[in-house]
Amino acid sequence: MSQYSETHDPETRFETLGVEWREDRVVVELRRPEARNAINAEMIAELHQVCARIEADPKPLLLTGHGTVFAGGADISELRERGRDQALAGINSRLFERLHRLQAPTVAAVDGFALGGGAELSYACDIRIATPTAVFAQPEPGLGIIAGAGACWRLKELVGTSVAKQVLIGGFKLDAEAALRHGLVAEIVPSEELRERAHGLIDRMAASSAMALRMTKMVLDADGVHPLADDLTQAVLFESADKHDRMTRFLERKKR
Repeated sequence: MSQYSETHDPETRFETLGVEWREDRVVVELRRPEARNAINAEMIAELHQVCARIEADPKPLLLTGHGTVFAGGADISELRERGRDQALAGINSRLFERLHRLQAPTVAAVDGFALGGGAELSYACDIRIATPTAVFAQPEPGLGIIAGAGACWRLKELVGTSVAKQVLIGGFKLDAEAALRHGLVAEIVPSEELRERAHGLIDRMAASSAMALRMTKMVLDADGVHPLADDLTQAVLFESADKHDRMTRFLERKKR
């Protein structure tokens, strides 16, 4: 058993992750410090386990890295041995899409390097916050491959085509200031405050209606004509007891 295995759930043990199953959130720390938290097949499998549990019991997810690095990319020793069949199986991309499709909000707290697959993992989250030392980069073409786990289309959606091409083709890195300027991260906070601020963000989410957040995320991520999706979603929420209770409390506070 790895010395870094840790969970508050005695039924689940992880080798590459530290996981806290809290009442109102899940906190996941990537833990492969000997490899700068590089994403390997074991970590992918363990993250699938986390996603399965959140799918069964939706709650916000906070994703971060151990130490002063988020994730230094995918495990190159494993990538070197992968062939056509493994590429078509989308080992990393299927996980990142599953993470992106979780019903509850997801937050990536990025300290230090988020490179290659590590950057793509952060792109799959709904919101990113970063420290001043954060760096996002896609060095894959230098290794003879593409950023094939979502960066070629997800980064474009996040920062625009021009900036995405600068990163993916030009080899530019986005430091924290550039990431903030282009909207990739929501804010820059000191390293020692990163987790506290990330939890504060989730606290704000937890104060909102879980169903309303779920429906908002669903509509934001939906393809096609949005007015219909907006109407159908709102119709569901308008019938909820939670909506009625929240608006009643608001009106009662306003009367005081």
